[in-house]
Amino acid sequence: MSNNVRVTPWKDGDAAPEELLAAMKGRRPNGELIGIDRVLLKSFPLATGWNELLRRIRTEFSLKLKYRELIMLRVAVLNDAEFEWNVHYPAYLDAGGTQSKADAIKAPEVDVAVFSEAERALLRLADQSTRTVKVESEVLDALKGFFGESQTVEAVATVAAYNMVSRFLVALSV
Repeated sequence: MSNNVRVTPWKDGDAAPEELLAAMKGRRPNGELIGIDRVLLKSFPLATGWNELLRRIRTEFSLKLKYRELIMLRVAVLNDAEFEWNVHYPAYLDAGGTQSKADAIKAPEVDVAVFSEAERALLRLADQSTRTVKVESEVLDALKGFFGESQTVEAVATVAAYNMVSRFLVALSV
């Protein structure tokens, strides 16, 4: 977490609902709260809803985790969210992503040669939705061809959710 966080993060021992703390710790490796969690805990309703939404995206979507992590990394790059990159980079590798693909994702203009056609469609989705909000019909049609409608909806929701995450992180300097 940045030393310049723009709000005072929640500290161990501060008041918080036990059920909320347990749920948040349950999503984290070794049960350790990270910087964003400590800032979210400034608002218990926000922390509760956020934790549940992101838990479902991370654990219940049928779109492969490797693809969701690819999206998360690209959004982090586009929004200059270093904290988000640092959290999701190891998760992407653990989910089956490669170092060469991570390097390509980090470039302002992605060298698409290292990616499959399906991954290219996901990157186009992340780029268009993050940069301009509007997504071309051709991109959605390609995604539906690779993943079907349900997983296309999940891909769009992943982009949207991680734009929310990165904007929160960047605005508060987490």
